Amino acid sequence: MTDHPHPRGRLGGGLAALMAGKATSNVALRWVGPFLPTLERAFGTSTGTLASIIGTAELSGLSTWAAGGILDRGHHRRVIVGGLCLVSLSSVIALSGSIATFAITMVLLVTGVTNLTIAGLALIGDRVPYDQRGRAIGLYETSWALSLLIGAPALAVIIDRYGWRGAYITLAALTALGAVVVAKYAPAPDTHTRRTERGAGRLPGDAWPPLFASACIAAAGLGIFVVSGAWMADRHGLEIGGLGAVATAMGAVELVSSSTMAAVSDRIGIRRSVLIGVVILLGGLGVMALSASSTAVAIIGLCVFIAGFEYGFVSSLSMMSEAAPLARGRALAIGNAISTVARSVAVVISGQLYDNVGMGASITLAAVAATAGLALTTVSVERRHSV
Repeated sequence: MTDHPHPRGRLGGGLAALMAGKATSNVALRWVGPFLPTLERAFGTSTGTLASIIGTAELSGLSTWAAGGILDRGHHRRVIVGGLCLVSLSSVIALSGSIATFAITMVLLVTGVTNLTIAGLALIGDRVPYDQRGRAIGLYETSWALSLLIGAPALAVIIDRYGWRGAYITLAALTALGAVVVAKYAPAPDTHTRRTERGAGRLPGDAWPPLFASACIAAAGLGIFVVSGAWMADRHGLEIGGLGAVATAMGAVELVSSSTMAAVSDRIGIRRSVLIGVVILLGGLGVMALSASSTAVAIIGLCVFIAGFEYGFVSSLSMMSEAAPLARGRALAIGNAISTVARSVAVVISGQLYDNVGMGASITLAAVAATAGLALTTVSVERRHSV
């Protein structure tokens, strides 16, 4: 295994700034799935149509392919701020209220969120040693959970009082504020150290399994998440308040899961954490498949699924961040591009399967993707820095 010297810097209080920026962008991204029925009525369309738009927009994440070299030159903060500005702009454009502008909104939203996410991961990877990185990335990813735990009920209230446009206005302001916080407080890497340490060669052969493993786990999660709100509304009759409550419960589960990952993954090992998470994810899918008409069992299954997904996927990000230590930005950018294609395909197919076959077909698709992720994780090499 390749030894790689520890980065000199540490994140310090800058991690809080990264979390704040990511949380605001995640609210803008994550509210769409649970409140898909609201947007269906707003735009006069179907779950399958919106899911297809969302899934196609996921391909905008391929833009990270070009960001790898930028990150390896130390421009993390610029990428994060630029991403947040795109997210804010996307919410403004959505206010016009047409399917066409919703499509533009989703393209800008996904472009901004994916680029700022990999920039944050690369910055953490550069400044935090691998044997401590699970904690740092776990804390960073709690912003994903907090965005749903806090954002979902808040947006439910806003939508109830001011309509769906009120949600977009709020999101535009929040992400603009997030850009200011990151610009002022996020740390910058040691660019001199980065230039001397970085290589521009090909990724090593053993870098690919963890990149594909993370993509498969992401596909399993997004394929279910995009239809979860519609399933709860169609099968179990939940309205806006009920959907908000379920989304809040999901956010709470994610927060516990990512916090647990931050607390224990460095002790038990990152790869083992990924395997544990995917097994739990598959168990949750099994409960969902057997829930029939029981709303309580359906919610329990969904929460177990989310717990496993969050734990496994966040762990996979730590593993991916060390897939190629000498070209970390490039590896993360390529990994995200692979994940983008996987998520896009999963979201589009899952939406169509839900419309034309039912939730059982979407669950089967997620199970296949998760099983592939499990197999790829098993053969992945786990690198560790020498001290």
